[in-house]
Amino acid sequence: MTDSQLTHLDANGDISMVDVSAKTPTHRTATATGQVIFPANIYQAIKTADGMTKKGSITQTAHIAGVMASKRTHELIPLCHQLPLDGVKIAFAYDDENHSINVTATTKVTHKTGVEMEALTAVSVACLTIYDMTKALSHDIIINDIKLLQKTGGKSDYASN
Repeated sequence: MTDSQLTHLDANGDISMVDVSAKTPTHRTATATGQVIFPANIYQAIKTADGMTKKGSITQTAHIAGVMASKRTHELIPLCHQLPLDGVKIAFAYDDENHSINVTATTKVTHKTGVEMEALTAVSVACLTIYDMTKALSHDIIINDIKLLQKTGGKSDYASN
């Protein structure tokens, strides 16, 4: 990989925020996913309780945390642009085979730069929130497989294999 392929380095190799001023705004979306894996007995207890703990609903709390995080991505990742998000959707699914709660986030914007980091941040913080909500039950919880599933808009579209 050469420095010219890294968009956050200028011609001198110095860190630089990408200048998007000459770009035309387009509709952009991104979807990311992640997984919170539990010991089998803890997973079963969480599922049986429909995600309710003494602290409240795991998924409702994680949903709010994920949305809030996506809107603050530019404050967490130094060279990200602040984006006026058009939408953030977060979904949760129980996975009996893997004893996990799978998290998916889709972000949308009409802007000059993409929303991949916002989708990845939403998933990451939602997974961390699930961990925080359930750590009293076990510390043998694994956050796994956070990745971008797809993006549309901008120079090119992307879909993971």
